[in-house]
Amino acid sequence: MFRHIPNALTIFRILLIPVFLRFIFSSNSYGALAVFAMAGATDGLDGYIARRWNLKSELGANLDPLADKLLLTSAFVSMTYMGLVPVWLCVPVIARDTAILAGVLAIRATGRTVRIAPTISSKLTTVLQIATVLMAMLFTKNQPALFLPLAALTLLFTIYSGLDYALREIKTQKKAG
Repeated sequence: MFRHIPNALTIFRILLIPVFLRFIFSSNSYGALAVFAMAGATDGLDGYIARRWNLKSELGANLDPLADKLLLTSAFVSMTYMGLVPVWLCVPVIARDTAILAGVLAIRATGRTVRIAPTISSKLTTVLQIATVLMAMLFTKNQPALFLPLAALTLLFTIYSGLDYALREIKTQKKAG
């Protein structure tokens, strides 16, 4: 039973997405903030538990990044729609994830394998994106000067980590022949 906890936390994170969206679209920033923070906490917790007690699984390896992408995409799109996140940040965040997914699907369609290993820059990008969403709920409307530096840093890391993924995978695929 204990071995399923990381995957259960990941599924719980996915189930929190509609709750988060409900709060965002009803302009309940504090409810949205609490749900998003809870979802962000489960992201760290499921990975910690899986590593600490060697409970890694193929399902978790695929489901965890999917849950992250679903949560962050939902957050960035909905919050851009609500005027809490600028379009200039939302578009690169979505484009990066779309490009990574399209690349993986294209490579797998050729019968090759793809193993996307998280890097320091990709993990930092995820942390920055989560922090940006949290800060947007707190400061965008009232104190945008506190939000903009973080949004700019998130943009830079989003672009850098997307390019890093692409270049590393191109190199890997060339070696594989």
